[in-house]
Amino acid sequence: MEELINQLLTHIRGIWKYRWPAIAVAWLVAVGGWIKVATLPDNYQTSARVFVDTQTVLKPLLSGMTSVPNVEQQVAIMSRTLLSRPNIERVIRMVDMDLNTTSARDHELQIEELLSKIKIASTGSYDIYTITYNSPNPRQVRDVVQSLLTIFVEGSFKGKKGESQKAVQFIDDQIKSYEDKLVAAENTVKEFKMAHNALLPRQGLDYGSQLLMSSDALNGAKLELMEAEQSRNAIRAQTTGDEPILGDVAPSAIDNPEIDARITALNKNLDALRLQYTELHPDIASTRRLVAQLEQRKLEESKNRPASSDPGKNFSPMLQQLKVALTEADAKVAAAKVRVQELAARHARLEAQSQAVPEAEAQLAQLNRDYQVNKDNYEKLLSRREVAKLSGDLSSTTEMMSFKIIDPPTIPMRPVGPKRALLYSGVLVAALAAGAAAALMITQVRPTFLSPAELRMFTGMNVLGTVTMNWTPAQQIKRRRSLAGFGAALGCLLLSYSGVLTAALLQ
Repeated sequence: MEELINQLLTHIRGIWKYRWPAIAVAWLVAVGGWIKVATLPDNYQTSARVFVDTQTVLKPLLSGMTSVPNVEQQVAIMSRTLLSRPNIERVIRMVDMDLNTTSARDHELQIEELLSKIKIASTGSYDIYTITYNSPNPRQVRDVVQSLLTIFVEGSFKGKKGESQKAVQFIDDQIKSYEDKLVAAENTVKEFKMAHNALLPRQGLDYGSQLLMSSDALNGAKLELMEAEQSRNAIRAQTTGDEPILGDVAPSAIDNPEIDARITALNKNLDALRLQYTELHPDIASTRRLVAQLEQRKLEESKNRPASSDPGKNFSPMLQQLKVALTEADAKVAAAKVRVQELAARHARLEAQSQAVPEAEAQLAQLNRDYQVNKDNYEKLLSRREVAKLSGDLSSTTEMMSFKIIDPPTIPMRPVGPKRALLYSGVLVAALAAGAAAALMITQVRPTFLSPAELRMFTGMNVLGTVTMNWTPAQQIKRRRSLAGFGAALGCLLLSYSGVLTAALLQ
């Protein structure tokens, strides 16, 4: 056991001595192998499952028409003969695979390739058949399976003209008649709605709900009018009892219509902003700053303006503000009165029309009832026509079976092979093994003794002593750089492996 371990350590030392040739061989094998794996063509596969209904569910529809054949045996024969040479040749023509065929040998190779890649499996007791095919071309995979499925289904139906054409023609005539009735009924309903649009419910509300909403809106408008009148009366009482008071001249007491209008607008905007934000909001701060600038501007303009001949101009600023508020209150009262009058007129119109609403709703309900009857008969005739056609098809068939495609063939989006992730990993392992093998081969071609034990074992003579290698600082730096370079090369190899492996997994 000790000898085996020593030999293994000797091989490891030899590989380490010739590590640069080993890593070079590993890189060459890895890059070549990865390129080869990357260029391998993708292999796509798709399948289709079809259920063959051979039970006696159709027997009541065909009762008295024909005898029931042994459909199970017929389906088994069809599944076994689906991969016959004529069918495969038909698939080649349907998929246009014969366009690139230049010789009879190529044609035979295509047939053999299809036969080897097409697989048909069945569950036996449940009559479910699976058709599978794989190829490098995803669209061709879908087309081949679809062609086989078409041949499989078409091979079981040999239709002939049924005897139900007269019945179907009669139903078609009735359907045409009911179509005309439906069009006439729809036009009648449309004209009635256009003529009585004001009396009909709208947006999910009946007439009673509209009347109630109108009454609520009118009462709300009257309440707003009373509130506005009370507010106006209170302001008017204050203006009639106010006396002129002599006071200091403030910015608000200075008469400047242009600047006063701007300050009033800014104050209204400031009140609206305070309802949404705090005093620290940038919009509020900027508005207050602008108001202060306008007031300062009023003071400066009043100092530079000649004295007014009106001695009471700057007296009682509160009275001036009350007069402005009174004007605004009068405007609100006038607007509220107009709104009350308009809502009252609307409410009166709704009450006047309330007698005609039930009659209009009853007529509309009758029209809708007639339309619904015609529509139900029309839909029943459509359903009966399909049943009649199906009965005619069933009566004309001799196979007494139906096919239901459970999983139709689709174009595969991802290949099923080759397993590139596994192949990339195998290439990496092979590259590392090839590098180690190359290093071992070099040690055999250029043998060296890496320890006293190897020398003693090879010569059979005792080793009296060894001379230790004393590395200079320059040599130590060179060795460290060599180790760093080897580590970088090995790390890049592993990093490249992770890159190609990630690309393979994301594909």
